[in-house]
Amino acid sequence: MAGVDLTSAEPGLLAWLERGFHGDMAYMATHGLKRARPAELVPGTVSVITARMDYLPGAMPEDWQMQELARLQRPAEAIVSIYARGRDYHKVLRSRLQKLTDRIQREIGPLGHRVFTDSAPVLEVELASRSGQGWRGKHTLMLNREAGSMFFLGEIFVAAALPASSPVSEHCGRCRACIDVCPTQAIVAPYRLDARRCISYLTIEHQGAIPLELRALVGNRIYGCDDCQVVCPWNKFAQRSALPDFDERAGLSGQQLLTLFAWNEEDFMRHTEGSPIRRIGHGRWLRNIAVALGNALRSGAEDGIRDALTQRLDGASELLREHLLWALAQ
Repeated sequence: MAGVDLTSAEPGLLAWLERGFHGDMAYMATHGLKRARPAELVPGTVSVITARMDYLPGAMPEDWQMQELARLQRPAEAIVSIYARGRDYHKVLRSRLQKLTDRIQREIGPLGHRVFTDSAPVLEVELASRSGQGWRGKHTLMLNREAGSMFFLGEIFVAAALPASSPVSEHCGRCRACIDVCPTQAIVAPYRLDARRCISYLTIEHQGAIPLELRALVGNRIYGCDDCQVVCPWNKFAQRSALPDFDERAGLSGQQLLTLFAWNEEDFMRHTEGSPIRRIGHGRWLRNIAVALGNALRSGAEDGIRDALTQRLDGASELLREHLLWALAQ
């Protein structure tokens, strides 16, 4: 449980926006300081209930961190961020938060509320840290001593004064594993992320061309990047999800780049139904895989890659064509 006075977070938010670290994510700035002012975002809000939901697939092996790192050494294999290998978390978390709200209302009566699941300008990590869910790690994500960082955050804004929880102390110490491992050095300082360099941003949020100087650093990551979480020592405590929603879908884990590159738009829509991946569309999906195939070529992989890239040139959009030509030149 957190209060609604987040004024101490406002200077940091403004400085981050002023430096342009949000990149193409205009929505980050659109609502101004409403992000740090829950009572302005939802008039009448007095308290915020925060929640977390684990998403590490139940079948993940004990040495999942080592296995995820090993994927990076197989350049012809496509890497999709762990959270996106199952169902779209927005729907799952929103439904569970609503059920929680209904249960609370059965106990205390009608409660003015609004549920958020990464769907509005909310300072999720700030609220979660203030309510004792954990602490902000140097990679800017929330860390919990019993669950690492492999979880989603959600909030219930309520029009009732509820007792605030106590925050917990931070436990990153001198560790900088997340900073050092970032392929593009997007974590420009502890607790400060330049989204414009982040592979998750580049492969999901960014709609234009991936900057030339960063393409080789993307490697075989085609949707998101988990590196800073995979190397975090606290994630040895990451909890497996009890929900089948986040089980890995066949075709989105351990798949070859060429197999995914061969999908036409109909294939893409079918395989990504109910998945967060669908939001980037088939065009950006191909853009991302083209970059990964170019990196595979550079690593020495050849089988069928040049032919697949060349065949996609016919009828390619200007954006895709640029990335196809770059990949062929590697």
